[in-house]
Amino acid sequence: MTCILIDDEPLAREGLADLIGQIPTLTLLGAFSNARDAGAFLATKPVDLLLLDIQMPEQTGLDFAHSLPTRPLLIFTTAYPQFALDSYELDAVDYLLKPIRRARLEKAIQKADQYRRLLQEVGQQDDSVHSDHFFVRADRRNYKVMFSDVLFIKGLKDYVVIHTKDKKLITAMNIKTVSQHLPTTQFLRISKSFVVNAAYVTAFDSTHVYLGDEEIPFGAVYRDSFLEQYRGKPGLT
Repeated sequence: MTCILIDDEPLAREGLADLIGQIPTLTLLGAFSNARDAGAFLATKPVDLLLLDIQMPEQTGLDFAHSLPTRPLLIFTTAYPQFALDSYELDAVDYLLKPIRRARLEKAIQKADQYRRLLQEVGQQDDSVHSDHFFVRADRRNYKVMFSDVLFIKGLKDYVVIHTKDKKLITAMNIKTVSQHLPTTQFLRISKSFVVNAAYVTAFDSTHVYLGDEEIPFGAVYRDSFLEQYRGKPGLT
């Protein structure tokens, strides 16, 4: 798997490059001090993974990720925990806090490599839709998915992970497309990356929706519309 890293701090950049060099499955193609130079590189040589600092001069890592027409898998590397929710909006694979330990980086890289491999394996989906179910293509099979079995759906780059009661299905479909196949009375878009089945929502507050042990953050654009559906209901104010 190929990668580049962007960090304006020389010591942090060198330290992360050294850690990457110790991971045999990862090839570092470039280490950049700013988003401008990294963007010029990506325009001519796409990579699988981008390790990206957030607080940088000229352009933040978040703004840079938003600006990319074709986005690699993302791992944010930062000293600031408060940007973690923003990383969800960009479908980041992971969010690493500095100082970064090798074991923690290796775990993030394994996750990124798993996503990449799964994306390569999934084929074209059968997007047949019926009144109570739909079909998706995953693991070289067409799976029948009942709407009532879907807990939530997570978007990851150009594919989605459909979490059902008993399995996870990964298919090459973006979350906007899969949302169009779902009944809007039953499924709610709560961020750019998540759609939840209202039947399984056990609680919510001003920042998260809870489905049992699953804690899913709101996206700012979708929070108000979700909360609006519950205003005026008995017991809620």
